[in-house]
Amino acid sequence: MNIIPFQSLACPLDGAPLRCQGDAWHCAAGHHFDTASHGYTHLLPVQHKRSRDPGDSKEMVAARRRFLNAGAYQPIAAAVSRAALVDFPPGATVSCLDAGCGEGYYLRQLAAAQYQEQTLALLGLDISKWAVLAAAKQDKRPNWVVGSNANLPVLSGTLDRLLCLFGFPVYPEFARVLKPEGQLLQVDAGPDHLRELREIIYPSLKPEAATDRQAPEGFCQLSTETLRYSLDLASTAQIADLLAMTPHLYRASAEGRARAAALTALEITVEVRLTRFSRNAGR
Repeated sequence: MNIIPFQSLACPLDGAPLRCQGDAWHCAAGHHFDTASHGYTHLLPVQHKRSRDPGDSKEMVAARRRFLNAGAYQPIAAAVSRAALVDFPPGATVSCLDAGCGEGYYLRQLAAAQYQEQTLALLGLDISKWAVLAAAKQDKRPNWVVGSNANLPVLSGTLDRLLCLFGFPVYPEFARVLKPEGQLLQVDAGPDHLRELREIIYPSLKPEAATDRQAPEGFCQLSTETLRYSLDLASTAQIADLLAMTPHLYRASAEGRARAAALTALEITVEVRLTRFSRNAGR
């Protein structure tokens, strides 16, 4: 797969195009943003932060990197890559943003996909500086930025694909940056996702909400695919990493976390929904 630099970054202060000059990005108004030595750019102004160090912690990012790099969610990554590239002919150039990229696992898998030899311009964005740092250390080919889904530092109408995988969708922003008929690929947990772990850490499970999904404003739904498989966790450390990379780490009580910590092996269900939305062309 041929990877080229992502050229559609926008200034997070005024929305103007950013141009790369040496080790920094500049807009016409004179705002500049340095590229860190590890290869990422910080495009999250302090006025857009809700806390001093938003997003996943350094420890959560490390747990996710270990868990995902072991291949536990590789079937999900493969399905996302297929869905992202299937409609493009050989040799096409595809611009793609992973909004909430974490430590970059899914974007790296997309970069490694060998379907039709397309050329990819890839951007990974996350609000956690620790996640973006980890992503940049593992793969220099995509562009990596610290930023927010609520104020994407991307020029309007420039993306062919946008990934939101277990993330926090901001549909008006997603519609703004996608080209007419560009596609949003969204992955969400299904009703039985990690059920066996949840049954251990919680006293009881809440009834599942209705799964019927209406297309968000500005989009139409193209397809929904359910992926479901069993996963054997063969060590206490692997179970701990899975728990640490999910919101369940903070939602569970101390007693629930202690029950999980006592496990030495666990078979769990992975169940996710992959939904493809198309941006309405008339928006």
